[in-house]
Amino acid sequence: MAIIVNLDVMLAKRKMRSKELAEIIDITTANLSILKSGKAKAVRFSTLEAICKALDCQPADILEYIED
Repeated sequence: MAIIVNLDVMLAKRKMRSKELAEIIDITTANLSILKSGKAKAVRFSTLEAICKALDCQPADILEYIED
């Protein structure tokens, strides 16, 4: 099972930098970087909701499942 994080794609589409998103959703840039790299073990629904609100997107725009 592979979950792919497409946060970089959405940031590029919205012409937003990681630092700006981190400030909007009130998390550290380090934690956002961990999430973007796909190394996060979990993501809180509240964080996912804040990201979707800030980027005006759906969770499926950020997270994708690809079978191994």
